[in-house]
Amino acid sequence: MRHDWILDVLRDLLSYAHRNDLPALAARVEQTLAVAEAEIAGPDTPAAAAPLPRPGRAH
Repeated sequence: MRHDWILDVLRDLLSYAHRNDLPALAARVEQTLAVAEAEIAGPDTPAAAAPLPRPGRAH
């Protein structure tokens, strides 16, 4: 598959986030990875059309 490289990059970033105690980043990367996998799988996949939630701002 020609998009495998981007999934590898996202998995590496997820691993980095977990190893370095970056839970917010890990959560967003997990969401992004799910969307990327769905979009690559095809437009009929429900997650492909679902927008990512916007993170709240810390005060």
